Amino acid sequence: MEYSKEDLMEAKKQIWGVGENMGTEESKKIWEENAQFWDNAMGDESNEFHREVVRPKVTELLSPNPADYILDIACGNGNYSSYLAQRGASVVAFDYSKKMIELAKRRQSQYAKQIEFCVADATDRKSILELKRNRAFTKAVSNMAIMDITDIEPLLMAVYELLQESGIFVFATQHPCFVTLTEKYMTPHSYYDIAIEGQPKEQIYYHRSIQDIFNLCFRAGFVIDGFYEECFRSVYKELHADRETGC
Repeated sequence: MEYSKEDLMEAKKQIWGVGENMGTEESKKIWEENAQFWDNAMGDESNEFHREVVRPKVTELLSPNPADYILDIACGNGNYSSYLAQRGASVVAFDYSKKMIELAKRRQSQYAKQIEFCVADATDRKSILELKRNRAFTKAVSNMAIMDITDIEPLLMAVYELLQESGIFVFATQHPCFVTLTEKYMTPHSYYDIAIEGQPKEQIYYHRSIQDIFNLCFRAGFVIDGFYEECFRSVYKELHADRETGC
């Protein structure tokens, strides 16, 4: 199914509400306030959900190696960047929270020669393209951030442009079919909720159906050749785990 420009703009209006800049700026302010809590909660090794659910399959699809030059999108406190650095890869990692990048630089200081941490806005194509260096990225990755980004189309377009011809982009996100606080699935919308119990401020989640996410990937030029749906703590019934943990 092909989306017209009018369809996409209408979807964006529904997601953004009052306006796109307000959504992005409000979200950024929230993450600035949550940054220290997030860094403390994730620590050096990330939490159990990331270690057991997100990281294994993302790493399998990404298949990092010492020859790689990887773009880490919405890197948070840099834990996955350091995980890549430990495997020999060189990384450019960015987040739109200046506070988060400060914390990432401090926590991952031992990998300063392999990781370049930058402040950039994932909703701004120009801001992302400014991360271009003297070589193309071989791969790009985003762990559990797509649902936190107001508008992902500029990101997808920019990442496609920054990757080498045979480049790979792997992203993990919560399952939109099971994780939303409303009964809407097909209609893009936003809502406030938490990611980690006790965080100072509720963040803004931007809901998109899987078809919307995939079609934006296709519009950017990507072809999907790998896909996993993972559950957290498989001892629970699958549907219960989906609803409760956002696998």
